[in-house]
Amino acid sequence: MEKKKRKRLHDPFFRWLFAVVKHLRLLLELSGKVNAEVGKFLSMVNLDTLVRIPDSYSNVDDTGEADLAFRVNVASGAPVLVGILLEHKSGRDPNVFEQITKYANSLMKMRDKNSDLMRLPTMAIIFYNGHENWDPLKEFNDEYPEYFRGWSLPYRCTFVNMADIPDRECLACKYVEVGMGIAAMKYAFNGKKLVEILPSFKESLAKLPPYRVSCLLHKISVYLGEYVNEDIQKELDMAFVSVGQKYGFVSAGDVFRKKLTDAHNETEKQRQRAEKAREVGHDDVFDVLQDMGIPSEKIEEARTRLASLNDGGAKVK
Repeated sequence: MEKKKRKRLHDPFFRWLFAVVKHLRLLLELSGKVNAEVGKFLSMVNLDTLVRIPDSYSNVDDTGEADLAFRVNVASGAPVLVGILLEHKSGRDPNVFEQITKYANSLMKMRDKNSDLMRLPTMAIIFYNGHENWDPLKEFNDEYPEYFRGWSLPYRCTFVNMADIPDRECLACKYVEVGMGIAAMKYAFNGKKLVEILPSFKESLAKLPPYRVSCLLHKISVYLGEYVNEDIQKELDMAFVSVGQKYGFVSAGDVFRKKLTDAHNETEKQRQRAEKAREVGHDDVFDVLQDMGIPSEKIEEARTRLASLNDGGAKVK
């Protein structure tokens, strides 16, 4: 049985993977094949001009209002910029539009800080990989009569369920990081499917530089550690053991075991230091202080204070 997902304000794996412009472009293109509105939007912009808005522009940091923000030129060649917001959710969130609106308002004012009228047209895309059926945009629009739908949000918004992106598209991705990452998110709640699909990327992984393979496998292992049980993690580790040995892959389980070992070693060092101190005894310490030229009254004061700290207040020799 898979673990229940711990609620987190941000998904660092999604941010890490799609903060890279070429990765985001591929995600958008795959999404455009399963979502007509994304497809239409992509036809109206020039993805060659896609640029990430630096984190320094954001005043929300890790509070959850948005995962990533980009800007892009329109396809017509006109000197017009359009904003793109990506919001990733792994579970239902009734505050999703409130979160996006706060960030969209901040983003759209960046174009001219001296004027509230200069706003950047923005497309917000909610990417969802939860195990429940959820379409927040439909739920939101159902609250209004058809005529008024689309009036309430200060930006265009659409919803992409990552489960709709076919496995064959993931396996054929130009960048294996994107295909494997999407697959990991698609099946984060389905351990059996993870064990089936992820090893299918081994051939593509073999074509990557060692550092990229090691980093990707480690990131995915840590990410899935939030969702799947230990048995599934072990199966995945075993599936990539040959790749890991070749590229120095460190799994989440390896990291955990190393932390336990390090903690044990540090405890043992502290115990040994304590035993050595007891063997040396207080008199040797005071002799060292005297040799260092510490005044005798200061040494005697140290004796008195130390005596008061001893069990039962026993006087130090």
